[in-house]
Amino acid sequence: MPRPGSSAYPRQRPRRLRSTPAVRRLVAQTSVEPRHLVLPMFVADGIDEPRPIASMPGVLQHTRESLRRAAADAVAAGVGGLMLFGVPREEDKDRVGSAGTDRDGILNLALRDLAKDLGDATVLMADTCLDEFTDHGHCGVLDARGRVDNDATLARYVEMAVAQADSGARVVGPSGMMDGQVAAIRDGLDAAGFTDVVILAYAAKFASAFYGPFREAVCSSLSGDRRTYQQEPGNAREALREVRLDLDEGADIVMVKPALGYLDVLAAAADVSPVPVAAYQVSGEYAMIRAAAANNWIDERAAALESLTSIRRAGADIVLTYWAAEAAGWLT
Repeated sequence: MPRPGSSAYPRQRPRRLRSTPAVRRLVAQTSVEPRHLVLPMFVADGIDEPRPIASMPGVLQHTRESLRRAAADAVAAGVGGLMLFGVPREEDKDRVGSAGTDRDGILNLALRDLAKDLGDATVLMADTCLDEFTDHGHCGVLDARGRVDNDATLARYVEMAVAQADSGARVVGPSGMMDGQVAAIRDGLDAAGFTDVVILAYAAKFASAFYGPFREAVCSSLSGDRRTYQQEPGNAREALREVRLDLDEGADIVMVKPALGYLDVLAAAADVSPVPVAAYQVSGEYAMIRAAAANNWIDERAAALESLTSIRRAGADIVLTYWAAEAAGWLT
């Protein structure tokens, strides 16, 4: 019964708008579509067959040929883009990540393969960071005391971004959280004639425990941590400062990483950003749901789609997720 003086119920019944699937679709405030999703993919040098990543069931280190097949399948499913990560041979790693800028390095070879195969049928993206390619596992060049040298690293990022653009990347993704990385890369790309190449800035990237499975995926050589350049998990205002700085430097897209633990930061970034906002549903987020589903504790499809919906609801225009290809199939 209505309270005395209340005119809401029974006239107002919110359940009316939940009464059938068709009504719920009609009034849905947030949607997840295949075009919103980007599939991260790993391509490894020196392997003859695709290699499963134990901590990320269903995700592989690809050979160049298996990558071409999987990429074509993902694009046919309707995903919005592909983000490539290269995994060099251990003997090709060095102090400055030379394999990351080598025209014949695994990442640039794979970019040329997919650019040739797929053309403009998808948005081809590349991770612009040195951590996969250095023998110390850090995202930059180390100085004599073993600290990441910000400005020396910027020069390497510029070389890397130009090499990726030259190999066919439509989007470069500087993920190392170096100060000034977006401006340096923009200037370098423009000087090399790549004025139309997009910069997806990892603007708010936190020093997260949820990156663990990714480190296995790229065979990371890291000892220690990355807290001198990645952000403290509790610092939301600092994250917005980083977002604004990247916008000022010319970022075309800004990203928050990880996603689920940082939906408040994602929402705040979406409020201030005049450019598209992305979020990365990282390896640990993926692995947790897969592990729970493997034990029949949750429904994988329902949980994955709910998590993607929450990321979109918080303000992400684009979501990088290891479920991209599967979710595209579920959604069509």
